[in-house]
Amino acid sequence: MLAVIGGTSVYDLPGLDDARPHEIVTPYGRPSAPVMLGCIAGNRVAFLARHGKGHAVAPHRVNYRANIWALHALGARRVLAINTVGGITPRMAPGALALPDQVIDYTYGREATFWDSDGEGSMRHAEFGEPYTASLRDAIRSAARDCAIDLVDPATYGATQGPRFESIAEIVRMASDGCDLVGMTGMPEAALARELQLDYACLAPVANWAAGCDARGTGRRDLPPISLDEVFANLKRATGPLVGIIAALLAATPD
Repeated sequence: MLAVIGGTSVYDLPGLDDARPHEIVTPYGRPSAPVMLGCIAGNRVAFLARHGKGHAVAPHRVNYRANIWALHALGARRVLAINTVGGITPRMAPGALALPDQVIDYTYGREATFWDSDGEGSMRHAEFGEPYTASLRDAIRSAARDCAIDLVDPATYGATQGPRFESIAEIVRMASDGCDLVGMTGMPEAALARELQLDYACLAPVANWAAGCDARGTGRRDLPPISLDEVFANLKRATGPLVGIIAALLAATPD
């Protein structure tokens, strides 16, 4: 089964027929919201709003372990995560839809593993050289192509703590580290999915330029501050193609 995790402005999944909520209590507490189980084109699909109803849960407060555990427990084996981001490099303009292949984790203090050591010999380590599943990324790329939707691919996602936006100096540092995108929810979600052996990929709608960035690059100090009205207008444009991509993905690789 495919699971879709919705990010900022994606609080439901259009086209999810016969959707019914499932309340789950996991060993790690409750997920952000009830998981909606329904069908798209005859395929069972799960949907979970990462930030809960009405964007009630801040990125640093999301119970990532409960979210991923709940999807796995309901039978999900593939996860498509929608993670809203800011653009750092010139090709990541607001309104774009990116398909990251790498991540750099700048978060701290989050519950980041299911594998907490509870005795001698119990510790494990996840292989994470390629944080996003290549086969699922390939399938998403093909689905977007079938829908005549352009994806910005590849890209490196920089995951920050939030909930504040970043300073110009922080974005300059991230650019020098190789980040193309900045968001607050990419980790530890991707690593937790890997621990449960779920195929996991991210589609990242670009909502705004990161601090000090525009199409000419990073570090400028003569740019206006980020406008939330502009963020949501760009998100509406960037997330519009998601339903078509999901439908094409399921048609090409049904569960």
